[in-house]
Amino acid sequence: MSETEAPKPFPADGRRIIFYLLWDARGHVDDYVLYKLERLRPFAEHIFVVVNGQLTDEGRAKLEGLVDTIWLRPNVGFDVWGYKEALSEFGEERLAEFDELILMNYTWFGPVNPFEPVFERMDRAPVHFWGMTEHGKLRPNPFTRTGVLHSHIQSHWIAVRKSMFQSDLWRTYWDEMPPIVSYTDSILSHESKFTHHFSSAGFEYEVAFPQRNYSTWHPAFFDAEALLDDGCPALKRRPFFHDPLLIDRQAIVPRRFVEKASQLGYPTELIWQNISKSSQPKVVNTNSAMLEIMPDVDISYDETKPLRLAVIVHIYYPELTRELFSYAANLPSEYDVYVTTDTKAKGEVIRTIVDELDQPLMRKLDIRCLPSNRGRDMGAFFVGCRDVIRSDDYDVILKIHSKKTVQEGMNAGEFFRRHQIMNLLNSRGYAANLIALFQREPGLGLAYAPTIHIGYPVLGRGWFANKDATKKMAKKLGISVPFDDPSPLAPYGCMFAFRPEALRLMTDQELTYKDYPSPKEHIDGSIAHAQERLFSYAAAELGYHTKTVATARYAAISHTSLEYKLDRMSKNIQGYAIDQVGLLDASGDFLGGGPFGYAKAYIRLRHPRAVPVLRAFYRPARGIARVLRDPRGWARRRRPFRPVEDGIDDMELL
Repeated sequence: MSETEAPKPFPADGRRIIFYLLWDARGHVDDYVLYKLERLRPFAEHIFVVVNGQLTDEGRAKLEGLVDTIWLRPNVGFDVWGYKEALSEFGEERLAEFDELILMNYTWFGPVNPFEPVFERMDRAPVHFWGMTEHGKLRPNPFTRTGVLHSHIQSHWIAVRKSMFQSDLWRTYWDEMPPIVSYTDSILSHESKFTHHFSSAGFEYEVAFPQRNYSTWHPAFFDAEALLDDGCPALKRRPFFHDPLLIDRQAIVPRRFVEKASQLGYPTELIWQNISKSSQPKVVNTNSAMLEIMPDVDISYDETKPLRLAVIVHIYYPELTRELFSYAANLPSEYDVYVTTDTKAKGEVIRTIVDELDQPLMRKLDIRCLPSNRGRDMGAFFVGCRDVIRSDDYDVILKIHSKKTVQEGMNAGEFFRRHQIMNLLNSRGYAANLIALFQREPGLGLAYAPTIHIGYPVLGRGWFANKDATKKMAKKLGISVPFDDPSPLAPYGCMFAFRPEALRLMTDQELTYKDYPSPKEHIDGSIAHAQERLFSYAAAELGYHTKTVATARYAAISHTSLEYKLDRMSKNIQGYAIDQVGLLDASGDFLGGGPFGYAKAYIRLRHPRAVPVLRAFYRPARGIARVLRDPRGWARRRRPFRPVEDGIDDMELL
């Protein structure tokens, strides 16, 4: 067949096949895939799903009956070799029965807008191939630092008509496809090559939403909202999990993409279910601006759909009973209260206090005097109230406790307690808005206050000495959600609202008080500190997302403080945040190290090749110098330094 046969529209009685490339680290088929394929079904006589890697039995069952072919192959060669081998598996003879094929992958959500207008418009176009979106031309090529990156159809949707896929050039293109071993390989050998390669040979193409209509060279990433406004059905996944520093540098606001998708009728819970499982929670929380600043006036609670509520309150300090119950009383509908404490005497004091309070919506009060205070509020939660959080009696549970950070100054400790509980239950209107979040978002697993940063140096070191212990726990529980750096997304201080099923992976494990250290050994690296940092990751493994929540007053206090601190820290490091962080990361951990530390930084930045050689001499010399400087203190200094990390966890002392 001639390589330059005149392009034609898609025939009125034409037949189309879609090769859909699917990859999921767990072998799952998330609901966004099914939603997409169901709506593609009317436009394709055959849907061939090629799975790179594994597929669970449950995933296969979801696809069967919806698609025509499910074909598994090793996860080698990215989507490029997936397409190449799927085309070979299907065969040229069978492919000749179709008038158009579409190479499509899993890297986008949709249809946010209907498919029909796009297919109708592109079916009329006399072309050899067409695509959904386009990447603009760049010089130099950012992947090679030289030459040009040609404008090209993006590889998540490339449609090819019969006159092209039966050509010799098409066969040669795939026969000569080199091995793909990296993301860069896939860009250079296929995505950025395909369009220029075939158009240079005389094949004509169009793009449904061409780059020339937008003010950026990469509309699908930088200007997705404009694409959706123009009717594009595809919303790319990458903006939700890409480096937040680049997202910040380019002023990309993925939250607006989600809001636009919701306005257009797309079920956004499909986005969070998928992104939560595959991405770092703090990155997702940042990119999607998943901090809800809520007013003290109810603006969203649906009284006709009340949720079944419970409050688990650990009270070590009975003098805080009134405060805790007054906050619980802000809940918008009936609730049960489970109080845990460590002695019968305290239990009696607590009951006396509660009997004097006006709690019209409290249906039930269950005071549990526990046999042990090991694990403090966490032991009380996972052991003393396991029956509550494992039951199906509640839709949402709130965990609060009598927080006192006694080893810190009065202001810091008081601020920390208020930071946690006021951002959960500040007023009746605010608490109603909190519960309304769970009403509106079935995939919302947890909600809690933003990371504490006033009075405590948590930012930049939120893992403290707990990361290894948390990793071990995650592996044991089957949690593979990637961890964040340098700090986790976590409810520091352990007060939060949660959906019980979101924490099933953690509550499936039957613990005892003996699994927790004694209260005096409640330090970093212990089980409670690991659990504190694992909540959002455990929920994400099951497809539940986390939101941080704050009052308007707290947001004002926090933002002005953060702005000033960042302003001061940026004074001597010019550029955008992504440049500043890059410089600091390249410098290593030198700040505060004196002249020697700055010398290390200079060598790292200016003479990086010398680092491995010098390191071999530096480490032994450093140890000798410390011994000589303070022989008696050497043993003490060998213990890991923990800058007030105990101050960010429950420090209720016996």
